[in-house]
Amino acid sequence: MARFPVIDGHKLPRQGAFILAPNHYSEIDPVIMGRFMWKLGRVPRFLAKASVFRVPVLGAILRWSGQIPVEREGRGRPDAPLKAAQQLVDRELAIIIYPEGTLTRDPDLWPMRGKSGAVRMALTAGVPIIPAAHWGTQQIMARYSKKISFFPRKTIYCKIGDPVDLSDLEGRPLDSATLAEGTRRVMTAIADLLGDLRDEQPPAERWDPAKNNQAETGRFE
Repeated sequence: MARFPVIDGHKLPRQGAFILAPNHYSEIDPVIMGRFMWKLGRVPRFLAKASVFRVPVLGAILRWSGQIPVEREGRGRPDAPLKAAQQLVDRELAIIIYPEGTLTRDPDLWPMRGKSGAVRMALTAGVPIIPAAHWGTQQIMARYSKKISFFPRKTIYCKIGDPVDLSDLEGRPLDSATLAEGTRRVMTAIADLLGDLRDEQPPAERWDPAKNNQAETGRFE
């Protein structure tokens, strides 16, 4: 149905826990990135709201497939991110987290301003965060579209980057300044990878939904 060439796939760790942080511009992205990760020899895992695990049948499937439940903070569960991070380490999982939290609002599909969830978990768990970018997915399912098109056959490219250097942020309080700096580095790395795939120069600044009066609906922060 589609071709999935990977550039620098050797940079994806073959063992041990890590976070894969890709760009996000189509609802089918999780399927596409899961396909890439599987091709590179790692089982993709995602974070899911803990309440979903209590749904009959669906919850059983999520537990069987090794997905990680995350309780929402602010409801008497301030240690929710810590518990999720511990599962990541104990089970040596490869987790896909979209730093943007939702589909990019950037008109040209460049990565927009990121949220802090991926960096927070990486620093909490002490695991590397690997940036990645893919391009071509919009040919299968365009942003905001519900229509899927596999024919004619599409080619979707993926490029894996080097781990984002957060070493100088380790051991520091996870305050807004620390998380913002780490997130900035991650989003810059993702944008640079996407620029390589598109053979274009990414914007110097990330699209900011708040400044452009766009509603944000984050999946994990």
